[in-house]
Amino acid sequence: MSGRTQAIRPMGRLRRWYGEGPLQLLVLLASFALAGYAGVRLLDGDGLLIAVWFAGAALVHDLLFVPAYALVDRALRTAAGRLERKEWINFVRVPAFLSGLLLLVWFPLVTGQVERYEAATALPAGVFLVRWLTVTGALFAGAAVCGVTLLQVRRVRRSARKQRPPVVH
Repeated sequence: MSGRTQAIRPMGRLRRWYGEGPLQLLVLLASFALAGYAGVRLLDGDGLLIAVWFAGAALVHDLLFVPAYALVDRALRTAAGRLERKEWINFVRVPAFLSGLLLLVWFPLVTGQVERYEAATALPAGVFLVRWLTVTGALFAGAAVCGVTLLQVRRVRRSARKQRPPVVH
């Protein structure tokens, strides 16, 4: 066996055992270490209150938000059923999802219910609502720009296809 074949064998074994290369495994282990460190730091203070909040958030999400998502999505699909193409729904879904996720993560600050963060952030609690609304507006504006650009590209391609002479075999 040559030296090159012996050097490749451990990598092949790792790939067969793990399914990916060593770099992906290293990044995954580093992300677990970072998440573990963040969890230890997070639970350093009010561990019970944080655990109750996570359990409550999971229940509220599953029992309240998922049915609401489904109803809104069904209404969007019904409204888009009258349109020519249904893939335009994603230009509403994506910014709405990202905006909702930001609201969920920063809810206490956006609603101005928590004053103890003022000392940590050096910002008054009232600025977070304006910033969340600004980010939400930017997300929907970006989605609209992407949708209009996609529409223009499709029109240009469609007109180019119509102007092209037919291929004779």
